[in-house]
Amino acid sequence: MTVSKAAAIGVFDSGVGGLSVLRAIRQQLPSQPVIYIGDQYHVPYGQRSLEEVRQFSTEVTKFLLARGAKLIIVACNTASAAALHSLRAEFPDVPFVGMEPAVKPAAEQTHTGMVGVLATYATFQTALYASVVERFANGVTLLQDPCIGLVGEIEKGNLSSDETRKILKGILDPMLAEGIDTVVLGCTHYPFVIPLVQEIVGPDVRVIDPAPAVARQTKRLLEEHGLLAQGNEPAGVEYFTSGDPAGMKKLLPQFIGEQGIVKQATWIDGRLQADYS
Repeated sequence: MTVSKAAAIGVFDSGVGGLSVLRAIRQQLPSQPVIYIGDQYHVPYGQRSLEEVRQFSTEVTKFLLARGAKLIIVACNTASAAALHSLRAEFPDVPFVGMEPAVKPAAEQTHTGMVGVLATYATFQTALYASVVERFANGVTLLQDPCIGLVGEIEKGNLSSDETRKILKGILDPMLAEGIDTVVLGCTHYPFVIPLVQEIVGPDVRVIDPAPAVARQTKRLLEEHGLLAQGNEPAGVEYFTSGDPAGMKKLLPQFIGEQGIVKQATWIDGRLQADYS
């Protein structure tokens, strides 16, 4: 089957976190059409079993492919860690881009040898994370925190609220006391609170946002497969959520600086369907 360069790429996350990746895609590939879906009916993935996350990821991928997506970005660290390997095996002709905690650049850049890793409980339990640590964290101490409650606050748009600040200070203050000089954001929701994180840790601590690297990898893969969209006109984004469309629509200007129409997708008997299909 011939795939058009003008076809959309698919981006999915458990919720609005993947919008941090979409934001980077829009900056680096503005002429590339995108289909974005947040599986907010099941958010957060980080508290679910890996098998559940694999099932959700497979069905969301089928949903995006049915709408003509030529490449899939798994814009969720938990889903990438749980399902990326199985997705590539099940859909061998589809290019996938996943998320990987940025332990490697953190280990290369730290001067104190102390790195804070903010991720979800599920991400920390996966073989992918263990592999990244084994390969790249030799001689570096990783202070890990599953950031309980943080995704929920970000899903509500509370990027600088007292509760969000309390959660982050509870995570970061003990890490600062141990001497961290680098923070890895191992969940796509977390880049939206970078200003608050930076305020807490101060100017001497580097905070690594993985989204720009994911956008660069997406561009490389599209070029490699001859699928890079042509032209200079800004392309559109088609948004779906399995949760509340009005709630996601309200957050778009705050999160990515764009307005958008958000359509409803519904889980029926374990399959994800758009309401209009």
